Amino acid sequence: MTNIKSNKSFWQRPEGVTGGIVLGGIVLAGFVILNVLMPYLTQIAMSWLGLSIMLIVLGLVLYMVLDKKMRNLIWYFYKSAMRWITGFFVKIDPIAILKSYVAELQENVKRMHRQIGQLRGQMHQLKEMIYNNQKEIKANIEQASEAKDNNKRNVMILKSRKAGRLKESNMRLEDLYNRMEILFRVLKKMYENSEILMEDIKDQVSIKEQERKAIIAGQNAMRSAMDIIKGDGDKKEMFDRALEAVADDVSQKVGEMEQFMEMSEDFMNSIDLQNGVFEEKGLALLEKWEQDSDSLLLGHEKDGLLLEAADEENILDLNQPIQKPLKETQNRKNQYDSFFD
Repeated sequence: MTNIKSNKSFWQRPEGVTGGIVLGGIVLAGFVILNVLMPYLTQIAMSWLGLSIMLIVLGLVLYMVLDKKMRNLIWYFYKSAMRWITGFFVKIDPIAILKSYVAELQENVKRMHRQIGQLRGQMHQLKEMIYNNQKEIKANIEQASEAKDNNKRNVMILKSRKAGRLKESNMRLEDLYNRMEILFRVLKKMYENSEILMEDIKDQVSIKEQERKAIIAGQNAMRSAMDIIKGDGDKKEMFDRALEAVADDVSQKVGEMEQFMEMSEDFMNSIDLQNGVFEEKGLALLEKWEQDSDSLLLGHEKDGLLLEAADEENILDLNQPIQKPLKETQNRKNQYDSFFD
């Protein structure tokens, strides 16, 4: 059914927790019942008829334990029962989980769009500050030169020092702007990829929900049991495992998206443009992200974005509007189609 399946075993899923509790209860109850019935079983075993019945029961138990098909059948019904029980307390339907991710993504995409707008505003202000500083540096250098020609040593020293301080300030501000440019490029690309991710999930939910209903409608407990005995897998379980793999992938990408937004928000909040100061902690967080491993949401595009930001010839146009990527114009497959091959 699918080559890409959920990495979670039955025991790692919510129904596995229920299964562990139930299994523990069954084992404990078995010991208690066996302890209570032991005197009666000893009496029964003393007669040929009783001993024969006990041996038959023991043989059936050994057959169920040793026969692979029978083990699979019991395991199938056990897992089905645990899912049914767990469903009363926890949302385990993969379609419902994916729908909740769509709603979460919609909110995150809106929040990210607001962050991009806020960051763009800060960058415009910072650019203006750098430009004004450059003009003031030039004016101070000219005044220092004029004072030197007029033998006004004190004025020359004052203006030269002021120009020097402004140069140092501009170096720090330009470094900050470069970091903000990286942040802007990454946020913009994450926004675009998140839009595509959201549309892909919507498409999958729309299509796979109908397919899942068709599988459930064409399948019953007895038919599934016969498939298990014949060695065929349960179609619904295999389909759900593919959906769980999609949900796991989306979960990691949404988590990365939210983590990056929190980091970028902390970074932007640490900047005080009015006083021209910023916290080094914010820069350190961004630098750490740059050096960390690959991004799930950006993929190979992360390295490209960092190279673009470092390229002096690749000038960022802050006035370029952020447009939603149109999936239908990209001539590409849904990124989750391969999960169901």
